[in-house]
Amino acid sequence: MISDHDFIKSSTVPGPTKEEIRCLVLCKSQLSSQDIVVDIGCGTGGLTLEFAKRTSQVYSLDRNPEAINLTSKNLEKHGLKDRVRLICGDAKEEMDKLPDFNVLMIGGSGGDLDLLIEKGYNKLKNNGRIIITAILLETALDAIEKLKKFDMDMEVINASISRGKIIERGTMMLAENPITLVMGVKRNYH
Repeated sequence: MISDHDFIKSSTVPGPTKEEIRCLVLCKSQLSSQDIVVDIGCGTGGLTLEFAKRTSQVYSLDRNPEAINLTSKNLEKHGLKDRVRLICGDAKEEMDKLPDFNVLMIGGSGGDLDLLIEKGYNKLKNNGRIIITAILLETALDAIEKLKKFDMDMEVINASISRGKIIERGTMMLAENPITLVMGVKRNYH
């Protein structure tokens, strides 16, 4: 696992997804070395890099050119550039051009979550997984409702991470923003 402080960051690009949340996402994604992953809203590339370390191909999308540039720098820094295709553009349009995939990670939707889930579901291989990380409760609720419509096997986890800061009198726990993970598995009906 790449440490949070080992990423190149910017004040104008979100991320990286905190290390503990990346651990949880990786565990729940159940990646195999042959999986194809699509990461929408890659930000600084925290999850993109972790996926690239563990699987054959990652398509990493963001509409912000600064995010794509930062993800590229992080991929270069960690020697993972050859496993990732970076795409700067609107995921709603770009997803149609991608091959079918095993995992769809949505970390940023630009308000298009329903459409991204629908398009993603249609390109998702049997037993494939959709994972949405939500910082807003409304985003998590929207994701749950949409995945229900596809009759996916679902799991919802809310993670609240606190990190200790050593001070003179002891250890003060400082909370990170809670994250809700909404996950669905496409059932294999064959």
